[in-house]
Amino acid sequence: MANNFTSELTQFINQYKVDHPDTEARQRAGRFRLWDHDLNAEQQEGFRKAKVAQDPYVYYQKA
Repeated sequence: MANNFTSELTQFINQYKVDHPDTEARQRAGRFRLWDHDLNAEQQEGFRKAKVAQDPYVYYQKA
């Protein structure tokens, strides 16, 4: 494949970034909101304690 080839999708993304220069900053902010934040140890322990054991076969209804 030629080294100078860029797909239509890559061209679109590159043009979008030129038209909207704040895109990467908004992506970083969204990632931080969902993934890159410190976890509360007390809250995580509460989640662990509240977890209910799942039956091995969840679709089987006990009579």
